[in-house]
Amino acid sequence: MKMTITEKILAKSAGKTFVEPGQNIWLNVDVLMTHDVCGPPTIEIWKREFGEAAKIWDKNKLVIFPDHYIFTKNPQANRNVSLLREFANEYGIENYYDVGTDRYKGVCHLALAEEGYNLPGTVLFGTDSHTCTSGAFGMFSTGVGNTDAAFILGTGKIWEKVPESMKFIFEGELPPYLMAKDLILRILGDITTDGATYRALEFDGEGVFSLPMTERMTLTNMAIEAGGMNGIIAADVITEAYVKERTDKEYEIFHSDADAKYHSIRKYKTPELEPVVAKPHSPDNVSTVRSVAGTKLTKCYIGSCTGGKLSDFQAAAKILFGNQVKTSTFIVPASTEVQRALDEETISGISLKDIFEKAGCIIAESSCAACLGGPMDTIGRAQDNEVVISTTNRNFPGRMGSRKSEVYLASPLTVAASAIKGVITDPREFL
Repeated sequence: MKMTITEKILAKSAGKTFVEPGQNIWLNVDVLMTHDVCGPPTIEIWKREFGEAAKIWDKNKLVIFPDHYIFTKNPQANRNVSLLREFANEYGIENYYDVGTDRYKGVCHLALAEEGYNLPGTVLFGTDSHTCTSGAFGMFSTGVGNTDAAFILGTGKIWEKVPESMKFIFEGELPPYLMAKDLILRILGDITTDGATYRALEFDGEGVFSLPMTERMTLTNMAIEAGGMNGIIAADVITEAYVKERTDKEYEIFHSDADAKYHSIRKYKTPELEPVVAKPHSPDNVSTVRSVAGTKLTKCYIGSCTGGKLSDFQAAAKILFGNQVKTSTFIVPASTEVQRALDEETISGISLKDIFEKAGCIIAESSCAACLGGPMDTIGRAQDNEVVISTTNRNFPGRMGSRKSEVYLASPLTVAASAIKGVITDPREFL
């Protein structure tokens, strides 16, 4: 009875010794996360379906992060945050991180990690498709709709089908001109946006385990772009060091059995890969940077849960150091912790913040900002006929703003290099 890491974690959650793909099971949820976009409708459904006596199954396991549409004057967006605030006050939700306070944390997916909610071997659900980000910690995490989230809110349980697993092995060290974004875009180009529908994407190999936690989170974050149910990376010493720095909660580490059954296994020779981009208007429309080099840009964007982590800004700063950008370039930290780190982390004695400012970049407050488009006053939002290169995770029409804009997805290294020249540029020109 051999199992993959995903199957083992689901079996534990369901109280079973063995599960297999296609099997339907009841899961006991360890954490439910929601935010300002999906939180209010989830709460509304929960109140309606569970009635006047509605109770939260475990307030300590509910986490709420306003992060999507927050730095805006839009009344509908502001109302959503107000609804969350009222709910948190009424029900005494301690894990509510309100915007405008010292508790505000930024983008939910990074904040979950920073605040110690990501524990190996546990099960986390969130009302956001990129909840799969947390799978970088050797745990099962996935997004659900508002109705399913409301059921979890009232019962702590959810009925799920065990997914098949796909394994992606990156053999060999990662060259200095590549980042996790290049790896996951390469996968998307190979299997397309429906190539992993309702499957687990398991990442393995030296190229993966040499990455810091924040880079691993980029891989699992974009599992959903292939239609995946979850992305996952087995926990190791790097994972444990990150977790223990942030929490003293207990956890259990699982590994896939050597002869576990997979839907498919793909192997990549990491040193042979090169920087890539996803061209408009899909994350699987992948080409090498060289093949689109010279494409004129109107905006560059380094931010989001995929590209707004400290490791992303450290990479971008290496290229931007001592250079000037030729097009509007936005730096959007994914969390307040990262925002503070821009002042503290240095290259040759100069802070990352100073490097970005001297290069002519615009530094915004930590949030999802333009990644999801947002209201018209959202900073960095794509306007009509703009051509943007971005570290975000989706480039569907209208995703970053106007449907008449074009968005290329790339690593922070590629975006930084492109910002300096004003056209899409291979980062190897600067490394």
